[in-house]
Amino acid sequence: MKRLRMFALMGILGLGLVIPCYAEKIVLAGSTTVLPIAQKTAEVFMEENPAADISVRGGGSSVGIAALIDGTCDIADASRAIKDTEIQKAAANGRDPVAHIVAMDGIAVVVNKSSSISKLSKKQAREIFTGKISDWSQLGGKAGKIVVVSRDTSSGTFEAFGELVMKGEKVMPGALMQASNQEVAQIIAQTPQAIGYVGLGFMSGELKPVEIDGVMPSKETVLSGEYPVTRPLFMYSNGKPQGITKEYLDFVKSKKGQELVETQGYVGLK
Repeated sequence: MKRLRMFALMGILGLGLVIPCYAEKIVLAGSTTVLPIAQKTAEVFMEENPAADISVRGGGSSVGIAALIDGTCDIADASRAIKDTEIQKAAANGRDPVAHIVAMDGIAVVVNKSSSISKLSKKQAREIFTGKISDWSQLGGKAGKIVVVSRDTSSGTFEAFGELVMKGEKVMPGALMQASNQEVAQIIAQTPQAIGYVGLGFMSGELKPVEIDGVMPSKETVLSGEYPVTRPLFMYSNGKPQGITKEYLDFVKSKKGQELVETQGYVGLK
């Protein structure tokens, strides 16, 4: 009988050795501006924490916040602050969005690298995007119709640009509305007459940044507050973060996490 019990115990222990260890999973969704930060920090965090399973997707700030409100993601990435109406919807769903600033960013106004335009005032930029200025010759450039490229209305970058530059005025009806920073950057790079705006992390040699009110967008001018089109970047949790969600957010805000933020072209908090 003792021998049978021992065999039974060994069998149970043996089964324990083959029972899989399920990973702790969290889902991030939202801003395409924050997406490179989320992807890189998630990658490194999972390397250091093999039990973690982090899924990252874009869609825009509004999409991410809506997913957090609906309970279909654990962290919403956003390049704008949450709206009062969204907070009300969250409360009605029993959700409590809590903001975590994870980086600073400048929204760079960019043109094709072949453009002769290098400086604009905020007023001039606003008049381009509203359509009041429609030809580059009106700004001293080579004659040609301006091709306006903007983010779409689900984008936090669109809303931040609207607040900081557009001052409530609407983007012209003929603007090419794009779902991501990358799509804006691609069109600008391929279109000599184009102008648009992207987060600092999407700058490349294919784009030419434009001074706004005499200040060039850069990490230094964003950090100092000199660049006039600057905003914080957020990750929102449901309530006070706990467990793996807290560990991940703490990592993003840590010295190492902020170093990773910098490698993606954004401005770290430390």
